[in-house]
Amino acid sequence: MDERLARLNARALPDWYDEAKFGIFIHWGLWSIPGFAPTGRSLAEVFRADFDRVAAMLPYSEWYPNAIKVPGTPSADHHRDVHGGAPYEDFKAPFLVGLKDWDPAAWAEAFRDAGARYVVLVSKHHDGFCLWPSGVRNPRQDDWTSGRDLVGELAAAVRGAGLRFGLYYSGGLDWTFNRRPLRTMVDVMASTPGGPYPRYADAQVRELIGRYQPSVLWNDISWPEGQDRLNALFEDYYAEVPEGVVNDRWTTPTPTSLMLEFKPLRDAASRRLKARVARSSGEGQGIIPPPVPHSDFRTPEFARFPDIQVKKWEATRGMSLGFGFNREDTDADYTPFETLLADFIDGVAKNGNLLLNVGPEASGAIPAPQAERLKAFGAWLRANDEAIYGTRPWTRAEAVTTDGLPVRFTCRGTDLYVIALGRPAGPRLTLPGVTLAGAATRLSDGAPVTLHQDGPDLTLEQPDAAAGFAPAFRIAGGFRPD
Repeated sequence: MDERLARLNARALPDWYDEAKFGIFIHWGLWSIPGFAPTGRSLAEVFRADFDRVAAMLPYSEWYPNAIKVPGTPSADHHRDVHGGAPYEDFKAPFLVGLKDWDPAAWAEAFRDAGARYVVLVSKHHDGFCLWPSGVRNPRQDDWTSGRDLVGELAAAVRGAGLRFGLYYSGGLDWTFNRRPLRTMVDVMASTPGGPYPRYADAQVRELIGRYQPSVLWNDISWPEGQDRLNALFEDYYAEVPEGVVNDRWTTPTPTSLMLEFKPLRDAASRRLKARVARSSGEGQGIIPPPVPHSDFRTPEFARFPDIQVKKWEATRGMSLGFGFNREDTDADYTPFETLLADFIDGVAKNGNLLLNVGPEASGAIPAPQAERLKAFGAWLRANDEAIYGTRPWTRAEAVTTDGLPVRFTCRGTDLYVIALGRPAGPRLTLPGVTLAGAATRLSDGAPVTLHQDGPDLTLEQPDAAAGFAPAFRIAGGFRPD
């Protein structure tokens, strides 16, 4: 390991990020005008069922510009029938016109009230369109920015609401530089542009850092430059933003990945991957990016780690099956709030954060099902935030009560928190194999809770059955570190 990389990896994770636990992701761009993607199948299900054209069949509306290039896909048919096959660039004008009603302060207020502590905005997705007036010229697509500084306006609003502000940048894909239709995931892996693109991406990210000082620098897919230049970028970022953090999607080019530019090799790699998928159990989740030489946190997508992780991680997911606004989403496509909350609590108990996505309409309106879930998060966190913010994993993450209710643990100092992932059937929760002592309290209303230790089993007895989903309890002094 060279000295620069060693210094990067010796850097401690900033406390604010570890303690924040809950952030909001925002996918908003020109694709919000058509607002279309196939629904009914998750990312993992599409990967198994439609391997040969998975990149054009994703339930991700932000991938619409690619999907409409692949004949016979639902997106291509929709684009022909509804938009007359017009160039994707035609969505720019109506998107910009619709910005007159956008209220970044209202977004920031909604995110703060939901209990989020940071916000990450997609500044440039795979379509290459920039939500800020970049001074870095795109040599392959003229006038491909918003003109209006949407990034700057939201940054000011978010920070004004007391939240941290971060930025996503698509470093690995830019369809203005590489316009080849993508069908398989090997196509995706092989499509990071070369030529002028690496210098362009580096310059744009440096521009974003210098102009907006993002607390989170969230790259996607891969990075087009070598590791030495990337390490220099990280070093300069940390110098500019001392409490900044970077994610794990910065895979740099290798001789093998560069060889995938040749179609015969891409086809052979796709056949091998397809055969491996066919042999798998079919129980896959979403995406868990591989480790890279340097990152501050991992980013499983529509997936979670099953155990406590030493390295910080952040689960990222939409409230429905994708990220960008999708008019096709129905109630059946949206994950129930209770599931989202239980997954969030599970992640916190295992050293994770949640980056929960909002996919606004082109006008900036947050769809009602998403707004409802944000409000529900806020209500639960206002009652139980002590068990979440600033906590750390305990020596174990989970248990199950004698009547089958999952339970998760977090701790702060010597205080231990017990959170039920469901609705207790009565006032008593018995945890087999758990030994604890201390003064216990129900967080939502401060009601006292009695602890009974019967051999190896612990019972929490409330004065009444806790109302609502996922009651949390504090056991003062319940955790005594060695």
